[in-house]
Amino acid sequence: MSPFTGSAARTPHWEHLRVEHTDGVATVTLSRPEKLNALTFGAYADLRDLLAELSRERSVRALVLAGEGRGFCSGGDVDEIIGATLALDTAQLLDFNRMTGQVVRAVRECPFPVIAAVHGVAAGAGAVLALAADFRVADPTARFAFLFTRVGLSGGDMGAAYLLPRVVGLGHATRLLMLGDPVRAPEAERIGLISELTEEGHTDEAAHALARRLADGPALAHAQTKALLTAELDMPLAASVELDAATQALLMNGEDYAEFHAAFTEKRPPKWRGR
Repeated sequence: MSPFTGSAARTPHWEHLRVEHTDGVATVTLSRPEKLNALTFGAYADLRDLLAELSRERSVRALVLAGEGRGFCSGGDVDEIIGATLALDTAQLLDFNRMTGQVVRAVRECPFPVIAAVHGVAAGAGAVLALAADFRVADPTARFAFLFTRVGLSGGDMGAAYLLPRVVGLGHATRLLMLGDPVRAPEAERIGLISELTEEGHTDEAAHALARRLADGPALAHAQTKALLTAELDMPLAASVELDAATQALLMNGEDYAEFHAAFTEKRPPKWRGR
């Protein structure tokens, strides 16, 4: 969340995404409804660059990632991604696959919570985008499918083999990544893939209510909690508790910690400043 940026101004228009800002909440909508929001090279690049740009700003405190139309995201476009990659050499393919991984890293490493609002299909790369989010709010129409083996590729795409076992456990992750079978909302909730199951048609509303709650809270505490959740996935306990101690010592020197005490003493709600 550094204020130190280069000379480039904020990008005013994103070709492959619809981006809105409302009082600390950014809403990023995949906007290709006629293709179930299938991703293209440009859409991947826009997501990567947008998240990097928002991460440098102090104005965003929560982000909702949504899909326009009948579904969240059907994955990579069969013609514009799968067909096009057949003509690429190994170096170009490595560049492309690294870029898709950079999108997932950007979702995990951005200093604000990301909420995926999922309705309808979240397949392939769309399922991994939802998986990478901090929260997955979904309605009963949601269905997740990690389809990579169905097209002859490894199920461990875009970090899925790293993230999915940590969310649903190794057994469920093995089944989902090996077989590519769809997981509908009730089962997804049962195995922990969904954070909140809403009534049909209310996913965006619930996702934005959660984003509002997060944005109104202590932004620095949320950013550090997210950073620790990611960093400590592969740490031994001794390293984790040491990192926790150093983080808490820094936050105890912050304005929000002192503000909580003042608000508690004065019997009023805290006025969080994210500092």
